[in-house]
Amino acid sequence: MAAGATIHTFAVQLADVDRGVYDDFTLRVALHPSETVPYMVTRLLAYCLEFEEGIAFSEGISSTDEPAVLVRDMTGTITAWIEVGAPDAARLHFGSKLAGRVAVYTHRDPAKVSAAWAGKRIHNSSDIVFRSFDAGFVDAAVAAVERRNTMTLSVTEGQLYLELNDTMLTSELHTHEVD
Repeated sequence: MAAGATIHTFAVQLADVDRGVYDDFTLRVALHPSETVPYMVTRLLAYCLEFEEGIAFSEGISSTDEPAVLVRDMTGTITAWIEVGAPDAARLHFGSKLAGRVAVYTHRDPAKVSAAWAGKRIHNSSDIVFRSFDAGFVDAAVAAVERRNTMTLSVTEGQLYLELNDTMLTSELHTHEVD
């Protein structure tokens, strides 16, 4: 019998001064057996940094035609396609044609991630937002993750301030070109 997902609960206080987004919410985040904890933490950060009405985690590994995080409008149309990790160029191309906005958040070396896209066709690649964190930031957050978590995330002038279970972390939110 295959192992099931491990559920982590996050009580989040979000203050994104850069976007004018302030909210408190609770998330239940499934860590699938085939997923790493750094990927899950990056998925959680992407959700918070893109937070808006209609945002949701996709069905995960069972839904290969959706990104890790997406935003739907009231009609069910996908308006934002948010990938995590190192998606291939074909996924970005598909997402960019489908949604009005595409973002990628990675916990990996951004130069290596973008190198895999070089010379490949990606629809509206110059409009894709590609972001990463300071080296070691996601790994330090992973070390603080428990099954039940309290999290405060503040964003000011591109700087992240994360308090996760009494562990204080900071990182610049780096933006990279997709071309």
